[in-house]
Amino acid sequence: MSSLLKCLAVDDEPHALELLGLYIEKTPFLELAKAATSPLEAMEWLQQHEVGLLFLDIQMDELTGLQLLEVAEPKCPVILTTAYSEYALESYEHQVSDYLLKPFSFERFLKAANRARARHRAVSPPPPDNPPQPGYIFIKGDAKHKYHRLHLGSIHYIEGLRNYVRFIGEDGRIVSLQNLGALEEELPGQQFARIHKSYIVNLRHVQEVDGNSLLVAGRRLPIGGSYRAAFHRLIEAYRLGL
Repeated sequence: MSSLLKCLAVDDEPHALELLGLYIEKTPFLELAKAATSPLEAMEWLQQHEVGLLFLDIQMDELTGLQLLEVAEPKCPVILTTAYSEYALESYEHQVSDYLLKPFSFERFLKAANRARARHRAVSPPPPDNPPQPGYIFIKGDAKHKYHRLHLGSIHYIEGLRNYVRFIGEDGRIVSLQNLGALEEELPGQQFARIHKSYIVNLRHVQEVDGNSLLVAGRRLPIGGSYRAAFHRLIEAYRLGL
């Protein structure tokens, strides 16, 4: 599964910026990293962060979108948004990915986003030749210098218990002295997902997702509010095979 494209959305009209954010949230392969009403703020943010896709209004007071492109020279695909069709020819001289004429529908937005994703894939360098991830981890046991070797596929879900975590799976229940947040960083993101401040689940054992909860290996677990949007985007991306 490809990673999400982190988006920077720039428009000095709050309503237009809000609509862009809603469209981005509805698109499984996009993630809104930053929304800015000031082109100067956006340019500074663009220079300090990695951006996968830039949505950029043309007519803004401090700096036009075309001027921002000339100064910042972003390396990511750019989709221009404007209410004025006369900028179309000039915009393509900047090799933008697409040009959205306001007001635009979600269908038209999605077409532009798909085109930008294809361009991003074409210019992105191939991933480094990293060795394959092992299918197991070593977790701390209940004595000093004691560790358990645990196969990742055998884990159904993991529960956080203050400074301990509990692994529930085919090997029963194993408690280990470690932090759930630190453990999350060690687990492969394409297989495990954080759904709650207290739970990480193995996506291969998820049987059902129902609104604010899911069923994994016969146990119903809650999906926390701060994790809900990202988790549902992940599930949608899996469904679409992205």
